Amino acid sequence: MISPKMKLRIKREMSNERPTVLIGKGGATEKLVKEVSKQLEKNGIVKIKILKSALKNENIDNITQKIVHETDSTLVDKRGHVFILYKPRKRKKPL
Repeated sequence: MISPKMKLRIKREMSNERPTVLIGKGGATEKLVKEVSKQLEKNGIVKIKILKSALKNENIDNITQKIVHETDSTLVDKRGHVFILYKPRKRKKPL
């Protein structure tokens, strides 16, 4: 779970950033979910934009929930076609 203060901080940090993942007409494919997972492991936060071409087959909520569920992350913010996901990074054990 993520605290309200943490959500606010993440929203503020990511407001000026551009989306790093774009979802096109292919939708939320397995390859796309793997890319989101990889970025979450590396950065902890990822900003995703759903293009209009992806909405011909599915709606925004279904795509968002599918990615959140498969990446085991937390939805921080969703505005229009853009949403932000957060997943705490695993800390490496000291040698």
